Amino acid sequence: MIAVNLSGVFYGMRYQIPAMLKAGGGSIVNIASVLGQVGFRNSAAYVAAKHGVVGLSQNAALEYGQRKIRVNAVGPGFIKTPLVEKNIDPAGIKMLEGMHALGRLGESAEVAELVVWLSSDKASFVTGGYYAVDGGYLAQ
Repeated sequence: MIAVNLSGVFYGMRYQIPAMLKAGGGSIVNIASVLGQVGFRNSAAYVAAKHGVVGLSQNAALEYGQRKIRVNAVGPGFIKTPLVEKNIDPAGIKMLEGMHALGRLGESAEVAELVVWLSSDKASFVTGGYYAVDGGYLAQ
């Protein structure tokens, strides 16, 4: 869990940053989770990894901001994906939907819209942030 969800992000940035420095800057958007901000029973390793992604992103933003590299983290709520639909029964999905203020799971495209904006020049003064796209999950 840590190797994929935290170390994978670290190693990705390890190669992205030198290339961006050579290019004169860029934007990195790391995918964390709403569980990068709160706990969730029986998910300690995942929660720890996603908290780590948020901290790693903030730290990189501080270290590379003056070198024109912006780094942010996005925290999706529970998203309707084939993996979720395959591994969670309808009662479990209903429970998860109820944990979101909007009463539904998110769509991948809704997360992508935020990532696209954070990657664009329109977000040129945005770095070191954590942005939830969570249908109100964290509002509880």
